[in-house]
Amino acid sequence: MFRLSKIGLTLIVIVTVLAACTMLQVPTATLPAATPTPQDVASRIDAYLSDLAKEQSFSGSVLVAQDGKVLISKGYGLANIENGVPNTPQTRFRIGSMTKQFTAMAILMLQAQDKLNVQDRICDHISDCPTAWQEITIHHLLTHTSGIPDSWRVFANRSKTDTPLAPSQIVALFKNEPLEFKPGQKASYRNEGYMVLGYLIEEVSGQSYEAFLQQHIFEPLKMMDTGYDHGNSHLAIGYETYGIEADFTNMSIPYSSGGLYSTVEDLYLWDQALYTEQLVSKELLDTMFTPFVPIPSLGEMGYGYGWVIGEHLNRRVTAHEGKIDGFHALIGRYPKDKVTIIVLSNQQDSDLFTIVTSTAELVLKEE
Repeated sequence: MFRLSKIGLTLIVIVTVLAACTMLQVPTATLPAATPTPQDVASRIDAYLSDLAKEQSFSGSVLVAQDGKVLISKGYGLANIENGVPNTPQTRFRIGSMTKQFTAMAILMLQAQDKLNVQDRICDHISDCPTAWQEITIHHLLTHTSGIPDSWRVFANRSKTDTPLAPSQIVALFKNEPLEFKPGQKASYRNEGYMVLGYLIEEVSGQSYEAFLQQHIFEPLKMMDTGYDHGNSHLAIGYETYGIEADFTNMSIPYSSGGLYSTVEDLYLWDQALYTEQLVSKELLDTMFTPFVPIPSLGEMGYGYGWVIGEHLNRRVTAHEGKIDGFHALIGRYPKDKVTIIVLSNQQDSDLFTIVTSTAELVLKEE
């Protein structure tokens, strides 16, 4: 049997002790953490959203994309609780005020066709224009600086009847109200301005608002599950909170300020088109995303044409929320990174701002 001498054994002990001391004195270098793969990020997002759905604090569909690649597109919770119908990426939801970005695009498309200019006075394009509106320009309406007052109290009872109103009837409900302030003097977020824009689109184009968007935006972009909501039965059921169905809403009332429905997959087609000149020129797109004025009710974030522009994670973000009886929607775009987060919910009390910002941090802070 092989044996070590006392000297040999002593040397081994000494060397071992010295080595141990060296290890204690010199810290081991920390290896850099492996960069998460897109699959890792998608799994984390999915786990986060799945937990919210289990807690019944979120129900809807989510699409997250980066640099032209979809990281996740998935439904959570139920589109119809009573019948157990799950939400999917193809589920249709009302998008509320996210409608405004399409109204703004329609205006820019009409400008590209030389049928109007955003600096035109609106009274040059609509009939029976009230005296108080003579100084209001299209730009004022687009940026919520027109001074047209909040008249939702006028719509409160009308929205619960099932008799649809024509655009001229909608505008007539508030056209004779005195202005809150001189046009251009300050900013105040108002749906009424975008209702007037819809009426103006019809007057200038000779088409209904619905037909113009269908022909010039939805069909070219193949947004087959997007349209004007006439109380469609093929949408998800809207809930105020989990299990509590929202009251009926006459969808002719929100009109061009909030009357559309869509899916996360269709809105991704829209998002991708905004990186191109398929609809309008880059010059007009840059105008759309210019933060012209800060809106006090939006935390002083700037408002462009149908978009809120601000900063998150040291990056510019363009976004817009939509909320309408039983539904909540939010899109957040980080153009520099080409990251888009689209969240559509049929549970109105879902905290979509936290969902979008938390998801953005998972995607962008892992780079």
